[in-house]
Amino acid sequence: MMLEKLSSEIAKVRNILKTASHVLVLTGAGISAESGIPTFRGAGGLWRKYDATSLATPQAFRQNPALVWEFYHYRRELVLKCEPNAAHVALVKLENQLLNDNKKFSLVTQNVDDLHFRAGSKTIYRLHGSLFETICTKCKVRKHNVDNPICKGLEGKGLPEAEDISIPLKDLPRCDECGGLVRPGVVWFGESLDQSVLEKVDELVNECDLCFVIGTSSVVYPAAAFAPQVSARGKPVVEFNVEGTAASSSFLHHIEGPCAKTLPLIIE
Repeated sequence: MMLEKLSSEIAKVRNILKTASHVLVLTGAGISAESGIPTFRGAGGLWRKYDATSLATPQAFRQNPALVWEFYHYRRELVLKCEPNAAHVALVKLENQLLNDNKKFSLVTQNVDDLHFRAGSKTIYRLHGSLFETICTKCKVRKHNVDNPICKGLEGKGLPEAEDISIPLKDLPRCDECGGLVRPGVVWFGESLDQSVLEKVDELVNECDLCFVIGTSSVVYPAAAFAPQVSARGKPVVEFNVEGTAASSSFLHHIEGPCAKTLPLIIE
């Protein structure tokens, strides 16, 4: 986007933001990519010899929990080495500004890296769960866990260039409550999203009077339908992305460029 056009779009969005009473923010992999986090989807999405998405299924975990845990241990370590970027920080600033003015801010993310949480965001709805949550396969208890490694058995494991090994089941992450095997607290392919989260997001989509769509391709459902629903109610939707998407033409504004550079300009 040419600098003059970008400046014009930013000025328009800042004016809209001034009058908004409830801002809904939807974020995708693009905002995390600017912190150096790989998506593991599409071209190059390999870990060792595996298509990474093939390890993100309940079936893969049942067949080889050690292999799946190695992959997720590797992902957890990657994320812990990354920091929230200026876009994450700008959203925290926006949230604080709105709350101080007795307005509403809601953040819905498809990301599982918890960078929004680490940046300081308070109101977060995680559509796909978190790398730093575990679910016991036996008693179903959920817990937040940022231990690195998450257990002794995974120490030094998970490297992409390493050979597959067989970690004994007893050495994989275990539940503090019942001793059962725990799994990563993410929504895998073939699993349903949390219905309570979806119901809350549906409320937000129908309540907000401004929606920011940040770093998402707008092709993965149901998240891809949220912003168009806002737009269909006649409320402004602003897309922040490094390039246009299939949904760009249906939104009021498209701010092109790295969101870590463009979003702070809006918030300031």
